[in-house]
Amino acid sequence: MVIGVCSLQLYLPAAHSLKDKRRVIRSLTARLRQRFNVSVSESGDQNLWQSAQLAVVCVSTDQQYAHGLLTKAVGFVESSRLDLQVVDYQLEFY
Repeated sequence: MVIGVCSLQLYLPAAHSLKDKRRVIRSLTARLRQRFNVSVSESGDQNLWQSAQLAVVCVSTDQQYAHGLLTKAVGFVESSRLDLQVVDYQLEFY
């Protein structure tokens, strides 16, 4: 069994309050869960308006599958959400 963890660092230039940020993050996490069947949680920068850190986690029997799934999830965030930018991401497997 392989557990894949993707840590995403996001920049939200259009967020002018925590309410704006949480609206965007809530929508993004719901879409990631629905489309990729992964677990998503805001893991850091919870009190900053224009910065967010998300953890995206999947469980698989194959590391290549988990790597591909998490890479596709990052690509989805970059291409579908024009109101935010992916600053950095890291993939880890256990």
